[in-house]
Amino acid sequence: MDGYTLIHQTKGPTLGYTSAPILTVDGFAFKDLNRSGSLDVYEDWRKDAKTRAADLASKLTLEEICGLMLYSSAVDADTPELTTAQKSLLADDHIRHMLIRNVATPAIGAAWSNSVQAFCEEARLGIPSNNSSDPRNYTNGTANVNNYKPEPDGEYDPSGESNISKWPREMGLAATFDMDVIRKHGEIASAEYRALGITTALSPQADMASDPRWRRFYGTFSEDPILCRDIAQTYCEAFQTTPGSKTGWGDQSVNCMVKHWPGGGTGEGGRDAHFGIGKYAVYPGNNFAEGLIPFTDGAFKLPGKTKMASAVMPYYTISYGQDPGGENVGNGFSKYIIQDLLRDKYNYEGVVCTDWGIVGDYTVPWVHKGTPWGVETLSPAEKRLKCFEAGVDQLGGAKDNAVSMDAYELWAQKYGEESARERFELSARRILVNIFNVGVFENPYVSPEKASEIVGCKEFVAAGYDAQLKSIVMIKNASGVLPKTGRLKVYEPLRHVPAGLTHWQKPTAEYDEYPISKELLGRYYDVVDTPEEADFAIVSIKSPVGHWGYIQPNADYPEGHYNPISLQWGPYKADSARAESIGGDPAETWVNRSYKGYEELSSNAPDAILVKETKLAMGDKPVVVAVATERPFVPAEIEPWADALLIFCGVSNNAILDIVSGAAEPYGLLPCQLPAGMETVEAQCEDVPRDMECYKDSEGNTYDFAFGLNWKGVIDDARVRLYR
Repeated sequence: MDGYTLIHQTKGPTLGYTSAPILTVDGFAFKDLNRSGSLDVYEDWRKDAKTRAADLASKLTLEEICGLMLYSSAVDADTPELTTAQKSLLADDHIRHMLIRNVATPAIGAAWSNSVQAFCEEARLGIPSNNSSDPRNYTNGTANVNNYKPEPDGEYDPSGESNISKWPREMGLAATFDMDVIRKHGEIASAEYRALGITTALSPQADMASDPRWRRFYGTFSEDPILCRDIAQTYCEAFQTTPGSKTGWGDQSVNCMVKHWPGGGTGEGGRDAHFGIGKYAVYPGNNFAEGLIPFTDGAFKLPGKTKMASAVMPYYTISYGQDPGGENVGNGFSKYIIQDLLRDKYNYEGVVCTDWGIVGDYTVPWVHKGTPWGVETLSPAEKRLKCFEAGVDQLGGAKDNAVSMDAYELWAQKYGEESARERFELSARRILVNIFNVGVFENPYVSPEKASEIVGCKEFVAAGYDAQLKSIVMIKNASGVLPKTGRLKVYEPLRHVPAGLTHWQKPTAEYDEYPISKELLGRYYDVVDTPEEADFAIVSIKSPVGHWGYIQPNADYPEGHYNPISLQWGPYKADSARAESIGGDPAETWVNRSYKGYEELSSNAPDAILVKETKLAMGDKPVVVAVATERPFVPAEIEPWADALLIFCGVSNNAILDIVSGAAEPYGLLPCQLPAGMETVEAQCEDVPRDMECYKDSEGNTYDFAFGLNWKGVIDDARVRLYR
């Protein structure tokens, strides 16, 4: 079928092949992947994964081992055929881990995966590719997203990236506080991944988001270590388990690469370690250990047979001051963080893969290129050697196999040839175990036709949409203004978005928009053009889009300067900020990176003004405010002007309107504290969760962790009692 052949066995696995000869031994069929004419141990599916991996690793050339230890940068599956560059990764660099970015359609994604696997099967040992993906089952949570809502007449539109089921972002999943939702997400997303030929998820992001300013807060499962622990555990268990399997592993399993060990949510001042400005993780609360809980008690302690997340990714940061030996280097270069802590103390047996680009060349602190924090001046081969000495198995986003072979030679010169081969072969065995576990040595091929039927099917879309509804948090409902039932007249003001910069410092143009399209809004209410005509207004905004904590060199500041990251929309001056901040960067003259006394204005400052202006125009008529939330914010600028206040992370506009109209009841709880002001944000410790004074609204409610409202009032159910 579709260019490959299947052999079904009543007492053995299904074999899928294109070019490998087939052997018959003891009445069973096996693939002769190395064309030897006899059954090798690694080809014998009756053996366990570790035994097979050890046999295959012993047969690998140094070049093949180094290829296994590389993980490709993002590649696109936008045609069924491989590009010349993709073939080069597989053939020249011997890479067997492809990170998939864009997928044109499920059928094309499956066909592309088959092309990869057919190409790999023709190679010397027939090692299949372990295709992987960053999280791809999420809405973008911005204006005018596609209509993901299943309609009563059976019609639905699962359109969007990859035509896949759409769920709230990780912060939104956390807002459900519901492990049944998390489990369902894992089961469905993994089924869609396998249909696309994806066998590793670069997820979950288990970091405890203890600093509210961190730009990646939205990608975490909250700031609470226990909630993070439970979600990470449930997520990995659902992704990795093949029901009915003796080992837990099988053709329905997806490897989980949990990230980011030992936690990435403690960057000084909330700055992000993708850039040199955010390279330091700090622990002013002496609370390093609590950030490990989602990993050590969650992702590494699964209740099922797969036992632990099969791979782990350290974060870019330097865990400053944590190494008893005094070394301050990025986690991917740190023997203390990886070997001493992760492997020796916590007995982690899986693959350690660096975050993307840590062995790349470094330029300046405000450009995301290479991120070799603490080892910026080492040569390319020396950087890789430092990773391998620390206990790393794979280099994320790296190619250039020859540089890894140079690192091997450096190891051999330093420790001896026998030690070098033993060390590199150890990583090969770990990596191969994960490929054997998911069954692709037996059958790496997937049906494009079935992919079209499974990925984004009606059942899966409905489950994702239900999770979206459950993730929305209502934190204010003055006088019970919601729900707004019936065919009322609604006014939505035009939102102005100024020009700005993306997180990657790419300029964006200014524009105006109606965040909820008039066509969609018109399905629920009669849309009017003025506040005077309306029964109520709905204002859709985003949480403050603060900048990244640095002002690039300019005429006023030739060297640039560090700047506060603000969680409020309006102007903020950091008079209460920390006076001393860690310095030390080969591209900087700074000794002190403090931003004390500097000012910040969020790029979407007009959002808060829009809320106030709408309320003044509406008078006594209700204003419903919906905030697309990527991280905590200071509510003081908008709450007094909102009669009802909803927050969410990565849901479609349909879901928001279903809550507003009463088609669904609010269920979500705050996965974070909303601070009383920026002073409490500055006073909190980057490594300590839930340590801020929380905002108290005009209704007397405090916006603390696990707070939320439904139609009856404050939610006080089993979820709240368990986690509050």
